[in-house]
Parts: sequence; C-alpha cells; structure tokens
Amino acid sequence: MGGLLSGASYPLRALRVLGRTPGLWPYLVVPVAVNVGVGLLVYAALLFSGLRAVDAFVVGLPSWAAGLGMLLRALLVIGLLLLVGFVLARFGVVLGSPWYSALSARLETLRTGMAPPEGARGLGGALRDVGRSARFEALKLLLVVSVSLLLLALNIVPGLGTLAAGVGWLALGATVACLDFFDAPLERRRLRFRQKLEVVRRSLPASAGFGLVCFVLSGVPLLNLLAIPLCVAAGTLFFCDRLAPIVANIAPEAGGPTDTAETGGKDGRVRHAR
Repeated sequence: MGGLLSGASYPLRALRVLGRTPGLWPYLVVPVAVNVGVGLLVYAALLFSGLRAVDAFVVGLPSWAAGLGMLLRALLVIGLLLLVGFVLARFGVVLGSPWYSALSARLETLRTGMAPPEGARGLGGALRDVGRSARFEALKLLLVVSVSLLLLALNIVPGLGTLAAGVGWLALGATVACLDFFDAPLERRRLRFRQKLEVVRRSLPASAGFGLVCFVLSGVPLLNLLAIPLCVAAGTLFFCDRLAPIVANIAPEAGGPTDTAETGGKDGRVRHAR
C-alpha cells in the first residue's frame, strides 16, 4: 500500500517542483497555449456550423417549438466543448511533444545533476525517431485492442466476470498512462516496447498508483490541458527516483547519465538522484 500511495503522489511532487522552478514554466505555458489556440479554432468552426444547422432545422417549426431550438443550441455548446476537450486529450500530447520532451530533459538534469542522453541528430535521426514513435503508438494500440477484446469477453460471465472486467479496464488505463508519461526518459534511452512494459511491471505497485492518478487526470476534458504536462513532469521524476536502476538492469546497453547517477561515477563514488 505504501508503494501505491507513493506512486500516486508524484503529480503533486511534480507540481511542487514546477512551482519553485520558474525556468520550466515556458515548457508548460507554450504547449498549453498551442493546444488552447487550436482547440478554440476548432470549437468556433464547429459551433458556427452547428448553430447554422440548428437554425435551419427550427425555422420551419411552429412557434410553440421555439424552446426546442434553445435546448438544441445549449446541448450543442456543451457537447462540442466536451468533444473538443476529449479530442485534445488524445492529440494534445502530439501537438505539445517538442515542449514536453524539453521539459522532461530539463527536469531530469535538475533532478540528477547530469544531462540525459541526447537524441539522434540530423534528418536521418529525426526520421528514425518518427519511425520509433509510430511503432510505439502502433504497438500500444495493439495492446489496447487485444486486452479490450479479452475484457469484453469477460462481461459474458455475470457477476465476477463484470467485476474482473472493471478492474481490468482500470489496469489497462493505468498501464497506458505509465507508457505515455514514462516514455520521454525511456525513449531517450532507446528502450523497446516490451522493455518499457517490463519497466512498468518491475516498478509495481508504485507504477500502478502513478498510472491510476494520471489516467484520471488526463481523462477529464479541458483539465487534461494542464494535467498532461504535469503528468509528463511527474513521470520524469518517477523515472529519476525509481526507474533508472531498473532500466540499467533491463537494458544495460541503454547507458545514460542517469544510470551512472545510480550506480556510481568515474570517481568510484555512488551518486543518487536527489
């Protein structure tokens, strides 16, 4: 239970670190502003088209049905707000990824006192990164679809099957949240998808607590605009405090300064993340 609660506390720890480190604020403000700007443009365009459609629908109705038009407009305003917020939750990470990656790298440097491994450079390196990102997303989607089908099958069994499926949905959501928000430091070390899953497994139960909290925070429309960068920061702190030695055992070839910070530097002294 202690590990579960400790993992769940990392978003709050990240909030404290970010609050006392103004140098990191641009990496929060800029992607949130980009997401809000894109969201407002999409919302305004859809709302304008939707209101015109509602007006065209109610124009031929009798006068006593005027209340229906008001109800439809209200539902359109609220429904589109929730829909745009939900879509931004799915694509906001992509829009803000350059800033979130920089935020994670800066935070790792502050936490460990050493710069993290650098990514590949040049056009070839960028193309390889795009390929790795696409493969990661495809494998994550395959995982979600495969487990979802299994959980849907469990619902056939009344009672215990439905309960097991409910627990399974939470576990799946928490696992995906861990994969998403641990990915910045893990990807800098070029871990494969299966290795990333193994990192999540070996860090249980703390990773379960972390994943559940971030799953809830990132799933609330509009709130997720602020929650996503917070969870990225929390995932980086979690990596520095708990995952670095696990990564060193799973993939020694990944190397990286953070591994050295946990196992010992060139001077022979053991150095731990603060």
